Amino acid sequence: MIDLVFWAPVMTGGALAGASSGVLGTFIVGMRIPFLGVCVAHAALAGAVFGGLAGLEGQQLLLPALAGAVLTALALGLLNPQRAHLDDNTVLSFLFSATMGLAFLGIGLYAIMGRSDNDVRSLLWGSLNFCRWRDVRLMLAASTALAIYVVLFFKELRAILFSRADAEASGIRATAVWTGFLILTAATLTVNFQTVGGLMIYSLICNPAAAAFQLTRGCGPVLALAAVFGAASGLGGFLIAAGTDLPSGAVIVLVSSALLGVAAMIGHRGRR
Repeated sequence: MIDLVFWAPVMTGGALAGASSGVLGTFIVGMRIPFLGVCVAHAALAGAVFGGLAGLEGQQLLLPALAGAVLTALALGLLNPQRAHLDDNTVLSFLFSATMGLAFLGIGLYAIMGRSDNDVRSLLWGSLNFCRWRDVRLMLAASTALAIYVVLFFKELRAILFSRADAEASGIRATAVWTGFLILTAATLTVNFQTVGGLMIYSLICNPAAAAFQLTRGCGPVLALAAVFGAASGLGGFLIAAGTDLPSGAVIVLVSSALLGVAAMIGHRGRR
């Protein structure tokens, strides 16, 4: 039997993390750059790792993690792949490789310096069970900022979703709007780390959005359905994990994968 009062922040946090990740995923999957989520997540992880080496711990690691994620988001937003004659995923691959290398280099330095890496490993693997109301407040603030931004710049983001080049040609300040969205992506992913961890948050971004694209059309409906699927993955994954004594992060990933599988089957039958 689950103690609803004790586990309320955990369930709220799981639902918030899933919903906000689903919203992010709508644009990331829609632009066919799913690697973006894992790239920013590893940048945040690298920031946290070196923050820990500098002597920070616990909640203090959020600041260097956010700094690493935001710096990477700025680099992605300000660099126009078309003008640089580079493919989006080529840029993402470079940044992902660099940030992942830095993160694991830093983790290796913990042993050399004789320091405990428990705080960093908790970010790496995640554990929703340790989510508390202070964490929920941060997640709510990031999710609210993301929602407001999407509402205010919905038309611009929708245009960028279909073609950044065409959006710029039509007079939209695509670089500014996209960079702002990426910064909010960085903040949202950073505060969502503890749900499934830096290595697995990729699935929570991509699976709910991909499932929504299988079942509906139009940016607005996909956004709403992706948020619902994300929240269902976070909350449902925790409830299953709590009832079976399994790792919550892994179960959340599997639930989101199962939702995508079911949605793909339904979508395939609907198109026949």
